[in-house]
Amino acid sequence: MSERSYRELALKIYPWICGRCAREFTGANLRELTVHHRDHNHANNPPDGSNWELLCVYCHDNEHQKQLDAARGTGSSPTSASHTVATHNPFADLKERLAKK
Repeated sequence: MSERSYRELALKIYPWICGRCAREFTGANLRELTVHHRDHNHANNPPDGSNWELLCVYCHDNEHQKQLDAARGTGSSPTSASHTVATHNPFADLKERLAKK
């Protein structure tokens, strides 16, 4: 199955919404919605679409970057020792700032 035909089929099967960020698409921006192969095998194209999910170009790039990072062993997870949690709160003094105006 060619890239064009599995994309056309996926767009008929699934709603035009990114499976990660839930961004909705219309005909005007549909080119930004891509077909992602869940098992990363672009030759695995079952006609029921079970190996596909629609992702926006940003989420699709992020998904593939995570795969590359995992393969290199450079990925960071919330449980890894190198992972840090942001503690800065940019709104910590918002009440005081608004009161000054």
